[in-house]
Amino acid sequence: MILREMTVDDLDQVMEIEQDLFHVPWTREGYFTFLTRKDAMFLVVEEKGQILGYCGLLMVLDEGDVTNVAVRRDRQKEGIGNFLMESLVRLSEGLGVRTIHLEVRESNEGAVRLYERIGFRRDGIRKKYYENPVEDAILMTRYPQ
Repeated sequence: MILREMTVDDLDQVMEIEQDLFHVPWTREGYFTFLTRKDAMFLVVEEKGQILGYCGLLMVLDEGDVTNVAVRRDRQKEGIGNFLMESLVRLSEGLGVRTIHLEVRESNEGAVRLYERIGFRRDGIRKKYYENPVEDAILMTRYPQ
């Protein structure tokens, strides 16, 4: 497996994963816009030219907001999400990010456990944040270690 920054050339595969996993997927244009920003970091994990997963972070001063984390349905539960998130945290710390925020569907228990394992703590609820289906978001933060 190779970890690297996401490029525009990755968007066909990223969009396949995005549309498979999310009820309200990001658009290709949305990704393209973020890929051109200096305050954004988007990573992919690939194997033999196939994107297995991706994640993103927007940075403001010493804080970051995770935009998304996704792993191909047929490659979930192999530690790829953990590898992506640990890499995102490590690389962002190298850029001066100290505190990282995210929100996750309340029903996504596997993701919540993953985030807790790598040091995120629950610190709030955002009511009816998600749609299709409507669901609360758990707010989580990883504070400086």
